[in-house]
Amino acid sequence: MKTFISFFLALCVLSCTSTSKEEKTVKIIDGSTLYEVYQPSEMSSLMKGMYAYNEKVKKDITKGTLSTEFPDEFLKIHTAELSDTKTRTDNFQLYSGKYIEAQRLVFVEDTVSTLVKRHNDAIDMCIACHKTECTGPIPKIKKLLISEE
Repeated sequence: MKTFISFFLALCVLSCTSTSKEEKTVKIIDGSTLYEVYQPSEMSSLMKGMYAYNEKVKKDITKGTLSTEFPDEFLKIHTAELSDTKTRTDNFQLYSGKYIEAQRLVFVEDTVSTLVKRHNDAIDMCIACHKTECTGPIPKIKKLLISEE
């Protein structure tokens, strides 16, 4: 049974990544050596950037500061090229729109919700989408949540 569960979890994680890395490689020649370098999709790169940005936001909030503003770069979530095996589903469209709304609210000062709650709401939108589209990154995304004490 443990083997089946391990296999199933591995299958879930692998299904979120491009299955044809060979198609997404760039060949770099350095002298006489040929390197094949994996190139992530535009969406994958965008989401990694969004993660890094939200790590900074989390650190700023825990320090008691927030000097940044909503990055317009996040709007590319609606147009960024997906991995070859992925398509924009209705769920993706719904959750990505809700994520953008929630992320914008992080930078609105005149709201009844605390900054921590607004930040966590935006991260919860990421998690909700990934529960339907690509479950692999959920444990990493959860690390962006701030404990509400």
